[in-house]
Amino acid sequence: MSDEEIRALMSAPGNDRLTWNTPLSEAHAAQLVTACAPAPGARIADFGSGWGELLMRLVEAAPGSTGDGIETDPEAVGRGRRLAEERALADRVRFHETPAAGHTEGGYDLAVSIGSAQAWPGGTPDALKALRAAVRPGGRVLFGDGFWEREPSPAALEGLGAEPDDFGSLLELIRQAEAAGLRPLQVTVADQREWDLFESAANIGRGERWALANPGHRLHAGVTEAVDARRSGYYGGYRGTLGLAYLVLGT
Repeated sequence: MSDEEIRALMSAPGNDRLTWNTPLSEAHAAQLVTACAPAPGARIADFGSGWGELLMRLVEAAPGSTGDGIETDPEAVGRGRRLAEERALADRVRFHETPAAGHTEGGYDLAVSIGSAQAWPGGTPDALKALRAAVRPGGRVLFGDGFWEREPSPAALEGLGAEPDDFGSLLELIRQAEAAGLRPLQVTVADQREWDLFESAANIGRGERWALANPGHRLHAGVTEAVDARRSGYYGGYRGTLGLAYLVLGT
């Protein structure tokens, strides 16, 4: 049985029930777009864009703006290009199948990175410095990253496959942004309903729906096992412990 095949069946880019590959509601997303306030003609980059849903929302909010989606997952890039075509944005939103840390173009009006800090060798501090360098003076950054809502229990750490120092507090995350020369304009966090809906729709939900529809498949047992492990890790471990913050930052 192939772990790679199981991961592919449960992958986010192919999950058409996921609008965002992050715990985020429509109302919360709209608030982020408003806070980022992209101006007409703005140049926007999303580092680790996935299929670029938030990038396209930002471009749609600013007439004449353009967006660069930087993403290494070919399945996500393919989905993003299809969505851009469907929404008549193919001439304004381009996807670059390259690592976030390898995209050195600058002068953007807005740089975005949600849940992709690990793409930089030094994690969050390096990501924030790179995003700061990617925007012009007076530009903005939208940065989404994890933090501990409370002291992680052994079960939470096991469920995430994480170490205690993988994340800090929300205030520590804000201080890291400030150390990179960025000033917080708006700080919001994913609420519990956003987290529950995301986990239910992502790996757990997609894997469970596939297993119910394919009881005799050779991968059935492996997918069911993966789903059960994810469910136990979330509901019995990191639910309410791992937070996701969205920082809108000015330069």
